[in-house]
Amino acid sequence: MSGENAGAEGIALTRLRDCLRDFAAARNWNQFHSPKNLAIALSVEAAELLEHFQWMSDKDPLTMSPEKRARVDEEIADVFLYLIRLADMLNVDLIQAADRKIATNARKYPVEKARGTAKKYTEL
Repeated sequence: MSGENAGAEGIALTRLRDCLRDFAAARNWNQFHSPKNLAIALSVEAAELLEHFQWMSDKDPLTMSPEKRARVDEEIADVFLYLIRLADMLNVDLIQAADRKIATNARKYPVEKARGTAKKYTEL
């Protein structure tokens, strides 16, 4: 993540990236933070997030207890932080990459074809 983003989002991501850099450096963890290891950790954390929703109906997450919601919030934060760290190690600007992906998806899923359907773009 280059940290060159304009706006509050870029500033917040840069601050988080720097905090994560400092956190890892203080613990001598950079030796473990290869892109492969970070991608694996990200996947594990995403699975831990998914576990909270296993066997729930579609409406259940909207009414979860405050305790369960706090655990879900922590897992979401873990996923987010690992993603920031992975992007940093690969020098990916997350905001620019996300903006490009949104533009790509807009072309793949034009409103007139995709509105109200969950079909993949190849099936529209």
